[in-house]
Amino acid sequence: MKVLITGAAGFIGMHVAQRLLARGDEVVGIDNLNDYYDVRLKEARLAQLDGRPGFRFVRLDIADTAGVAALFDKEGFDGVINLAAQAGVRYSLLNPHAYAQTNLVGFVNLLEGCRHGGVKHFVYASSSSVYGGNTKMPFSEHDSVDHPVSLYAASKKSNELMAHSYSHLFRMPTTGLRFFTVYGPWGRPDMALFLFIKAMFENRPIDVFNHGRMQRDFTYIDDIAEGVVRVLDRPAAPDAAFDKDRPDPATSWAPYRVYNIGNHQPIELMAYIEALEKAIGRQAEKNFLPLQAGDVPATYADTAELRAATGFAPATPVGEGVRRFVEWYRGYYGL
Repeated sequence: MKVLITGAAGFIGMHVAQRLLARGDEVVGIDNLNDYYDVRLKEARLAQLDGRPGFRFVRLDIADTAGVAALFDKEGFDGVINLAAQAGVRYSLLNPHAYAQTNLVGFVNLLEGCRHGGVKHFVYASSSSVYGGNTKMPFSEHDSVDHPVSLYAASKKSNELMAHSYSHLFRMPTTGLRFFTVYGPWGRPDMALFLFIKAMFENRPIDVFNHGRMQRDFTYIDDIAEGVVRVLDRPAAPDAAFDKDRPDPATSWAPYRVYNIGNHQPIELMAYIEALEKAIGRQAEKNFLPLQAGDVPATYADTAELRAATGFAPATPVGEGVRRFVEWYRGYYGL
């Protein structure tokens, strides 16, 4: 296939591109290389892809309406994987307009490109954040997600609604993937694991929110990439059993689906920190703080639908995933 990956210089984008290239697909990667975090890390990720047969990079912002339209007109993609987004729950409190531009304007630009370009399957990153104020565990795609607690979450829920409208109007297969706390080598510096390890190597205390009373369904990057590729290969189809009198949020009469991609095993934040301490070989000094605005105390993915559809569900143990991340971090930063 010829596949467009947006956010190709990002954490997930790089790993998904590597998987597609390894099996012989042609990949066009785009990214705007913004400075939300260290651009040098993004460039280093791209360096892992540059020169590989079948890969080309185009610097482009998905919010550039004319630029995105021109790219679709020129290339003729079979599949599109949208991993470009303004990420971060906490940053959405500081710069809300960035989320509107990338996550809403950029998203509709891609939908239009897929519509007019005859793309066979549009796969896009949603987020576990859409579950917002839900407390029923595990989080299921069949549950309502109408109570977001951050603008970031609201923008991701909006993506799912926008995708559904295009699936309905134009019979365009779309699949949303709700990622659960992704971690691993080449990870984002604004994520907890990266912040923790950086502070520990700099002999600074780590900030532990909600006084450590947090649970996360930490999901290793290789599992995420495998799930994305498997979903790409299975375009969404209409649900013949869909009942409009009792609508199921996970499916539709249109070719539309959403799936959780998580480890289906929530881990206490303190246990996660202990795994990091073990991998590094030192104790962390902890600065216990209240729960932050826009954050939630627990996440837990029900992955039954993903397993049924693809035969796969993430399963990498946190201890192993953290160990691999520490190995990469030491090597990348020469520690």
